[in-house]
Parts: sequence; structure tokens; C-alpha cells
Amino acid sequence: MALEKPYSDIPGTVIFDADQARKGYHLNQFCMSLMKPDNRTRFKRDERAYVDEWPMSEDQKRGVLARDYNRMIELGGNIYFLAKLFSTDGKSFQYTAATMTGMTQEAYATMMLNGGRSPEGNRCVGETSARAGCEKEGK
Repeated sequence: MALEKPYSDIPGTVIFDADQARKGYHLNQFCMSLMKPDNRTRFKRDERAYVDEWPMSEDQKRGVLARDYNRMIELGGNIYFLAKLFSTDGKSFQYTAATMTGMTQEAYATMMLNGGRSPEGNRCVGETSARAGCEKEGK
């Protein structure tokens, strides 16, 4: 059984911890395989056949095929491994991060150049700007 995680209530955030690493092991290994040119060629030729060679869950395979990076992160993907997949598609980190936030690449770049997202609404549940940490109210 997983330990209680004090960071589990950060809105819209999945922390890549040991549990996530275990859950995403095969997904992340698939991504690492794309470092080899021959594997990238095989993947591009028949994506479904290539992902079926890996013991990923069907949800993970669907995430890969749909390029649903948010879903892959929920399913244990680590962005640094997933970078091998979007690089295979010729996409940048900036492009991919923008799609993950539902923004255009230009809007995302502007937001980041202006200091990023406001922390308001993006803190742990129960946290106020005057209070640090991710402890729930009453603890």
C-alpha cells in the first residue's frame, strides 16, 4: 500500500515519485527505445504494431497513439522520457507543453516569458498565499 502523500492534492499536478515510476516503467522504456534510429523507423511505419511489442497497459498504448501527454503522465510517464516520443514526431518541448495546457505555442511562450502561471488556484487544496506547504486544513 502506498504511503500517504502530502503532495497529492496539488491541482492538475502529478508528481513523478516511486509509485509513478513503477506504474510507468514499460511506457518509459518504450520511449527510451526511440533513441535508436531503427526503432524510430519501425515505430513510424506501424505505431500500433510497435507499441504492441511492449508490455504497457492498453491505456498507456492508447495515450501513446493519441499523443495524449497528460494522460501518459497520469499513467506513469515521465516528461523526460516522453520527450523521446515528441522528438520522434519532430515536436519541441515548448510545442508539447503548450498542447498539454490547451494553449497555442505562441500564447504559452508569451505566458512563460511574462513569468509563467499565477500560483493562485494552483496551490495545494486548502493552501493560501500566506501559508506554505501542502498540509490539508486541520493538520
